[in-house]
Amino acid sequence: MTTAVAPTVLDATRCPLCGEANRCAMEVERETGQAQPPCWCMAADFSLAPLDTLPPALRGQACICARCAAGTPPPQD
Repeated sequence: MTTAVAPTVLDATRCPLCGEANRCAMEVERETGQAQPPCWCMAADFSLAPLDTLPPALRGQACICARCAAGTPPPQD
């Protein structure tokens, strides 16, 4: 017997890696209907981002933040 797992709902305004605001202009435009300048992510290099740490089901659901895109770990509290 298999156990069903409830789908995880992400907040599209938050980075799925660290939980911080991702400052995604495309998401702001989608939510508000107000045109935004091009998002920072359109010119970002994501080659250092630890994208492989995201479960496959969570990939492509929300933008990661600039810090995670650069591969910089979040500050420790």
